[in-house]
Amino acid sequence: MASRVTVRAVADAAGLSVATVSRVLNDRDNVAPATRRRVQDVVERLGERAPEPRRRSPAQGPRPPVFVRCPYLLTDYFGHVVTSVAETLALHGQEMILDVGDATLKSSVLRSLPARKDARGAVLILPPESRTDLESLAARSYPFVIVDPRITVPRKTVSISAAHFSGARAVTRHLIGLGHRRVGVITGPPYWRARDDRVGGHLAALSEAGVLGDPALLRHGEPAAHTGAAAGGELLDLPASTRPTAIVCFNDKVAVGVLEAAAARGLRVPEDLSVTGFDDIDVSRATTPRLTTVRQPLQEMGRVAVTMLMRQLEGHAHEALSIELATELVVRASTGPVPVPPAGGPSR
Repeated sequence: MASRVTVRAVADAAGLSVATVSRVLNDRDNVAPATRRRVQDVVERLGERAPEPRRRSPAQGPRPPVFVRCPYLLTDYFGHVVTSVAETLALHGQEMILDVGDATLKSSVLRSLPARKDARGAVLILPPESRTDLESLAARSYPFVIVDPRITVPRKTVSISAAHFSGARAVTRHLIGLGHRRVGVITGPPYWRARDDRVGGHLAALSEAGVLGDPALLRHGEPAAHTGAAAGGELLDLPASTRPTAIVCFNDKVAVGVLEAAAARGLRVPEDLSVTGFDDIDVSRATTPRLTTVRQPLQEMGRVAVTMLMRQLEGHAHEALSIELATELVVRASTGPVPVPPAGGPSR
């Protein structure tokens, strides 16, 4: 009789997690065909009989839940990420504790996590906590993953985010290709890492075209429609010779505010002004005209975060790791060629 191999041995040989191998052996349908073949090939190579899926000893009892912290309203952006985290945890047979809503924004719950018996690890979504709090959690070897960090993450920490720099560069390149050179930017709070990355991507695209970024065309604020309406109004009220012909927005909600500001001033989009968003949430397809934007892989961010957390919980060693997932430029009707000034009018 052939010797029986363990799930762990198959996982190590295939370079996959124990959870993934278990799903294949249990004939679950949420496994890519190539991954399934990979596991089957390793099983055949290591032994003629398939390993038994790893099961917890009855004495161990059920696994404690994973703590998922998202101190914001679960609308649009955050709803997509949290839903993906919940669905992926369920695929791993893992329950969760959800700490969510604006009321939890100033909670000090992170400091007590290592001592809690009802949570075995954490997924932290855009955590508002200070670097000191995150460093303290990492120093105590508590398993956690950060999704879309506000700040540069501490050492020994795993983080998942979108490729903000390349996404911003792509949208500004698109506008430059349409002839725009005076491009306004309404970006996020100055203390957010995503803000710095996106401004950097915007400036890089302008530099490629031989254009210097103009600080007078830069505004920042909270990522909400009222920010777009106020900051967009400021930019559109500049003298005609310096007013932007396009405005790049930190997210789709800010872009909605800019569309309102443009309409209030009798400006047509995209004939008089091009407007872009970021995220590709539902509102980007509900505006008139529909928004050109940058799609963030929100659901994939949640899936990858859970995968990386489960690897920690299964005892896999890891180095500090910041994973950036690719963004995608989505061109719709809110962007068009740079306006041509009337004869004898100022150059646009």
